[in-house]
Amino acid sequence: MTSIEHAGAWALGRVEEAGRVFPALIAHDRVLDLSVRDEVGRPRGALELLDRWDEVLPALDVLTANANRSEWRALAGLRVHSPVEPRQVFQAGANYRTHVIDIAAAHHDGSDGRTVEQVRADAAAQMDDRLKFPPYVFTGMPSAICGPYDDVVLPFDGEKPDWELELAAVVGRPARRISPDRALDVVAGWVIVNDLTLRERIFGRDMPELGADWLAAKNSPTFLPAGPVLVPRREVPDPSDLRITLRLNGEVMQDESTKDMIFDVARIVAHCSTVAALMPGDLVLTGSPAGNGMAHGRLLRPGDVMDSTITGLGVQRNTCVAER
Repeated sequence: MTSIEHAGAWALGRVEEAGRVFPALIAHDRVLDLSVRDEVGRPRGALELLDRWDEVLPALDVLTANANRSEWRALAGLRVHSPVEPRQVFQAGANYRTHVIDIAAAHHDGSDGRTVEQVRADAAAQMDDRLKFPPYVFTGMPSAICGPYDDVVLPFDGEKPDWELELAAVVGRPARRISPDRALDVVAGWVIVNDLTLRERIFGRDMPELGADWLAAKNSPTFLPAGPVLVPRREVPDPSDLRITLRLNGEVMQDESTKDMIFDVARIVAHCSTVAALMPGDLVLTGSPAGNGMAHGRLLRPGDVMDSTITGLGVQRNTCVAER
């Protein structure tokens, strides 16, 4: 990787050089090591910065503007890690209208006498009704996170691995019971995530009535590529019309605007804060648009390459490999 195209003059990242991982300012093709900078307290990780986000944000602006060119190094040759190491991961599900309608149509077996067109129309009519209730959110494991260019390891006992490209909000202030109209104030920035899923494990085969088993379906190691950078919220102030695009081996699979969300980002963040205490560095995933592998009849296989992008947030590239 020689350059990262992101909104704004700088973004926050984590990079590795000679076996040492450190938080860094990334300005497209240049990197500034923050772990040696007194101006931001010599942080060992990104979480230390996010714990003091309101304090360090102006300092990062000054560093970008004033650091000598000799203090920056080239991004080329450095390994880029996930820009965040969250304490908690919140994952919104079934949050895009077209995606939900596609799911309803895909699971329709015709036994109720309705046509596929009727099923899609009925599902569309239910979208506004959902807004009367809270968003559907569950939790994931931080141990599933990997870097934006790391290999995705497909478990040897997994049958239906699928992609789910998503916009994620990164929390920058502690928050509890915050209202939707203030929820974006606690967001430090945005990051791309690909929330991979083993479809066959969502519902247990012995007792599916127990509900979704998201632990088994979503938390395999490397099943949450994140990054390449955290872009400050001010650089993308309105998350309501960002383009989410995933290509599999060069072919477009997902290509949708965040306009298609049922619950907007603020509503999701606010809901999470009513259930749990949000902490700096936490990831809040906002759901995936239409175009997952199940809809295309094409699931992931070793050798597949996923190129993923969201407006202003850079690009991921992950190659699928078989678990050894």
